Amino acid sequence: MNRGTLWYKNRICVPNVDSIRKLILSEAHDMAYSIHPGSTKMYYDLKERFWWYGMKRAVAEYVAICDTCQRVKAEHQRPAGLLQPLKVPEWKWEEITMDFIVGLPRTQKGYNSIWVVVDRLTKVAHFIPSAKLAEPYISVIVRLHGVPKRIIFDRGSRFTSRFWERLHNSLDTKLGFGTAYHPRTDGRTKELIDT
Repeated sequence: MNRGTLWYKNRICVPNVDSIRKLILSEAHDMAYSIHPGSTKMYYDLKERFWWYGMKRAVAEYVAICDTCQRVKAEHQRPAGLLQPLKVPEWKWEEITMDFIVGLPRTQKGYNSIWVVVDRLTKVAHFIPSAKLAEPYISVIVRLHGVPKRIIFDRGSRFTSRFWERLHNSLDTKLGFGTAYHPRTDGRTKELIDT
């Protein structure tokens, strides 16, 4: 105890009074000299001088509701390289794109997602209720249109499985992985899903 202040090691123990804690959080976050630090930096800055039970959570919650911080999020990834547009296919159903519509209410047959397969040249699409991939792929796409030379899709776990890779190796189809939600790769499929 030092002049009425309770200390924990070399830090001030802040009482469980919301107005005092909010004032400390506001000073550490909103003032001109603090410039809206992220929750991690703000926590480590406060941790040097103050202590209270649940301080880390309080800091994270304070930063999470800050409108300025939500609008101006720093990008922590290296910039992507130049986009490489895809060649236009020479023949219909030679190259296809695929994606899923998920989160739908479950049907009587147990489906809660739709598999969307789009021809890149003609933009014709098949909407297949999905639970499994191989059987509908063979019975709908391959049966109606033949084996495509190339398939483009995002890196969803359904498409990156060993079984899916081996199936297409045996069919001599090249798999082209795009980036999720990237309009240059499977944009037509995303466009159809959004409509």
